[in-house]
Amino acid sequence: MKRLLFLIAFLWSVSLLAQQTVTAVQPPSGKYVLVIHGGAGTISKGQVTPALEKRYHEALNKALLTGSAILEKGGKALDAVEATVRVLEDDPLFNAGKGAVFTAEGINELDAAIMDGATLAAGSVAGVRTIRNPITAARAVMERSEHVLLAGRGAEAFAAQQGLEIVDPAYFYTPERWESLQRAKKRDSLAHLAAPNHTASLVSEQQRKDRYGTVGAVALDQHGHLAAATSTGGMTNKKWGRVGDAPIIGSGTYANDKTVAISCTGWGEYYLRLVMAKSISDRMEFGQQSLQYAADEMIMKQLPALGGDGGLIAVDKQGNMALPFCTEGMYRGYIRRESSTGPVQKATAIFKE
Repeated sequence: MKRLLFLIAFLWSVSLLAQQTVTAVQPPSGKYVLVIHGGAGTISKGQVTPALEKRYHEALNKALLTGSAILEKGGKALDAVEATVRVLEDDPLFNAGKGAVFTAEGINELDAAIMDGATLAAGSVAGVRTIRNPITAARAVMERSEHVLLAGRGAEAFAAQQGLEIVDPAYFYTPERWESLQRAKKRDSLAHLAAPNHTASLVSEQQRKDRYGTVGAVALDQHGHLAAATSTGGMTNKKWGRVGDAPIIGSGTYANDKTVAISCTGWGEYYLRLVMAKSISDRMEFGQQSLQYAADEMIMKQLPALGGDGGLIAVDKQGNMALPFCTEGMYRGYIRRESSTGPVQKATAIFKE
């Protein structure tokens, strides 16, 4: 009798283990989504020539294909957004990595953040000057330290210790961004001379004229996990070690498998005050709002009402996308597939359609 009971228990254990194994090795769904942005702000159709517009579309497509190659093979959303943002950081067209805007001191100070929706793990760096790819440093902070945010020289020392690529600050220089700084300084000086008692309002107008964008990526992988990544050089002519929303988890970057992955771009001071990304997630989780409704409410209503502008990209746990912006344009694109047998859909855009 004891032998029979033992045999039954053994067979039941084997059956349970087999079920668990089958569950663990279930094939990927085939469904994935990758959405990217290259910044929103002072984009004007009159400033973008056909040749330059073509370059932007080519750059966006290169980034999309880099990230989607990972998702297509069943890779992680986290890997896809990091790889995608690295491509954008290496392209001088965008205000991140090489080609980042200059501070008032004539240097480049870079910020980046990444977040894993499956675990809510996050990492970011702020005010770094020598890390070639700040988004990879942000991931290193997330995975190889006990912290979430490292700044300045400490972040650089950590990155070097982890074997990340360190470059001379001159690597980030581009003549276009340097000329932009000189124009910003001149306008700032003339505005102050014209009306020295209205510095606050004039500085705000100066920031509107000289603000450049950010880059970011959000993804849903075939295993149903979300991730978000954002990287930026900040604001032209920024002073005093200013840090915007991009490296602040919940403001410029957020991912949660229960709701949504978001990367923001725009005037960071306002995104910080609105806790933009987390507010959208909370609207979805606790207010039962759809992604599109929640994103539109925050970007098209709350942000302008406070005095800010910009946009964001987002993908929710069902694979729905949102790309709202309240500026003239936002460099953006997406690539997605609904199933393993479905077609791949891809598109890029700059201005409102």
